[in-house]
Amino acid sequence: MYLRTAVGVDAQGWAHYGTVKMPDYRWGIFLADPVSDRRIGFGDHYGKPVWTEVPGEHRNTLRRLIVTQGDTEPASVEQQRALGHSCPSLYDLRNLFQINVEEGRHLWAMAYLLHSYFGRDGREEAEGLLARRSGDSDRPRILGAFNEPCTDWLSLFMFTFFTDRDGKFQLLALAESGFDPLSRTTRFMLTEEAHHMFVGETGVSRVVRRTAELMKQNDDVRKLGGIDLPTIQKYLNLWYSVSLDLFGGEVSSNAASFFADGLKGRAKEASFEDHLALDGSYTIEPPGPHGLVKEDVPLRNAMNEVLRDAYVEDCQRGVDKWNQILQGAGIGYRLKLPNRCFHRKIGIYSNVSAEPDGRLVARDEFERRRDEWLPSDADQDYVKSLMTKPVYAPNQMANWIAPPTHGIKGRPVDFEYVRWPEA
Repeated sequence: MYLRTAVGVDAQGWAHYGTVKMPDYRWGIFLADPVSDRRIGFGDHYGKPVWTEVPGEHRNTLRRLIVTQGDTEPASVEQQRALGHSCPSLYDLRNLFQINVEEGRHLWAMAYLLHSYFGRDGREEAEGLLARRSGDSDRPRILGAFNEPCTDWLSLFMFTFFTDRDGKFQLLALAESGFDPLSRTTRFMLTEEAHHMFVGETGVSRVVRRTAELMKQNDDVRKLGGIDLPTIQKYLNLWYSVSLDLFGGEVSSNAASFFADGLKGRAKEASFEDHLALDGSYTIEPPGPHGLVKEDVPLRNAMNEVLRDAYVEDCQRGVDKWNQILQGAGIGYRLKLPNRCFHRKIGIYSNVSAEPDGRLVARDEFERRRDEWLPSDADQDYVKSLMTKPVYAPNQMANWIAPPTHGIKGRPVDFEYVRWPEA
């Protein structure tokens, strides 16, 4: 496999690119360089020196934050592990394995913290990261999105765009932590996470571009073996909504405590003026008897929503790029992020049903119209039918997706990114 391998923390040359046999790929534990005289940047401990050891009063909370983050890393590998059997190109197969090995290294990074700083309890929790399985009925992964099936490449691209983007914002928040080993570990993880989101954003772009090309021949692109825009929208609705849940409840005493105690801040905390957040408020829109209403809540209790708002804005930038492809092709259809109250299982919207535009509807109406908004069994069967055989020839690409605009690290698109040993 033509992979990048982390070899250091120097921003100018932290990774080596080269062809490596999978058994020879080596993980490592990397922490961003320490910041001299670093201080806690938010909460009740604002301005105090960061902790290099676990403060006793925060031991259980910190351990749980690390376990929750660590649990997501092997989960995504478990969700994606069979997709090589249906890859649309060697370029995509290479990207899949790049993501998998880096998620595996991120598991190591979290296990390192548990083993090094939490004693016997940490070692037991690290073992638990290996005991759980994505989608397992008895031992599922902790967070819902990481138990969702991800068995086709459109799902993979949506997952890496939406769900890995949640990972970006969670890592940004943990990078602010007053527990310096956690901050340094997650700061380095962010350098690798960027590629995972790149795979998602460009993957969906390539699907949209190919669909636009096929629509010039026939409006019903399914007749030509393409993925129609309404189906792409349904997959977008699914993965965006389950990823929104990963931020937790809109009003959260736990989030307030994490912030107050200096354990988990806001993404890019330095960009905010008030680092105590004692007096401010934040507007949320809970459901009322006649629709959504505006309500102000204490800012500290809304830290999950602050992070989610930044995430939504970041997602919109990607969707805008996909729509630029449609606009450039002269197609009037536009992809849209559904309202954040659509298809939610966590938080203030968990007990309501809503259309993608945010209009509240009765539960039975939602279930009756579910297939209009989310991938139906027939939609999923169709998408999977396009991906029954892998494309292993370097100069070929599956019919349902356009080639990328450029290869990896200066290599051509048709480079032999994966090579099989001679029999």
